[in-house]
Amino acid sequence: MAVLCKPAIAVPDYVITNEETLELARRLHGDHRELGLVLRLIENTGVLKRHLVQPIDTVLKHPGLDARSAIYEAESKARVPDVVRKALDQAELEPQEIDLIIYVSCTGFMMPSLTAWLINKMGFRSETRQMPIAQLGCAAGGAAVNRAHDYCTAYPDANVLIVACEFCSLCYQPTDLGVGSLLSNGLFGDGIAAAVVRGNGGTGVRLERNGSYLIPHTEDWISYAVRSTGFHFQLDKRVPGTMEPLTPALRAVAEQHQWNAGKLDFYIVHAGGPRILDDLCRFLEVPPDAFRFSRATLTEYGNIASAVVLDALGRMFDEASALDGHRGLLAGFGPGITAEIALGTWTSES
Repeated sequence: MAVLCKPAIAVPDYVITNEETLELARRLHGDHRELGLVLRLIENTGVLKRHLVQPIDTVLKHPGLDARSAIYEAESKARVPDVVRKALDQAELEPQEIDLIIYVSCTGFMMPSLTAWLINKMGFRSETRQMPIAQLGCAAGGAAVNRAHDYCTAYPDANVLIVACEFCSLCYQPTDLGVGSLLSNGLFGDGIAAAVVRGNGGTGVRLERNGSYLIPHTEDWISYAVRSTGFHFQLDKRVPGTMEPLTPALRAVAEQHQWNAGKLDFYIVHAGGPRILDDLCRFLEVPPDAFRFSRATLTEYGNIASAVVLDALGRMFDEASALDGHRGLLAGFGPGITAEIALGTWTSES
């Protein structure tokens, strides 16, 4: 059975606190007619600090899409290998033992994907398969876990490396003044995560079932407008209410596995914002503590897009509270509106 092993996480050194974000909003948008609303929304994100690949003064400048693309490539090549090495070490595998690399990112674009560079740089076999995922946004972390599970189901002895690299600060657009855009400026952070799904052996979450669900006719609720200046994030005000229609999908996948989604031992979900977690508590009828790992990610790093679920999972490993046989749910939410859902049982390698 495929086992999702302990993730490795890294965040950049530059830090911006929530207080500094609020002061920036006041300074840059003092004449915005909805500034009061924006400040309240940022205050209520639950984010205490975020990490950035560049100093905030540099982030606030827009050097052009070509320059930002060069920064994305340079920073990913400088930072991803160390995270990958740690993830491999934690899974007790060498690069030559990986059969597929899934690379997810919605904040920069390269072709060929960084997977090709990693294979050459880090000694993966030339036969290693590549699966870049670029357009699932924050849901891509869950999608990567599910596609790794699918691959290990088809090839039971295979091992899959997942890499999530998100530099959300490179998508800052100084001319975007909508409430949703200004909120995102105070919510998203930068981070890298990697984890291995082992076909045999390993300690972690034994993946047992996965599923996807798309809320009909919501594809424009979270989106990018792709312009000459790059990616312009667009967020509909209805997004925070999406857990009500998504909760039945979570329950349905669990019921297919003869589990009750409200009676599990652990929950690892994408923390897009505090209301997402509050609503999940209410609709799944679970205590707020059930989402403590996701809340901690949001508080310490902000929304780091596809890397959230791996960081939250890493926090559960660090807490060492999971016992053999504990059952849990992992879910990523993102554009579409899409949910990627996985069920698994904690197992310790004997």
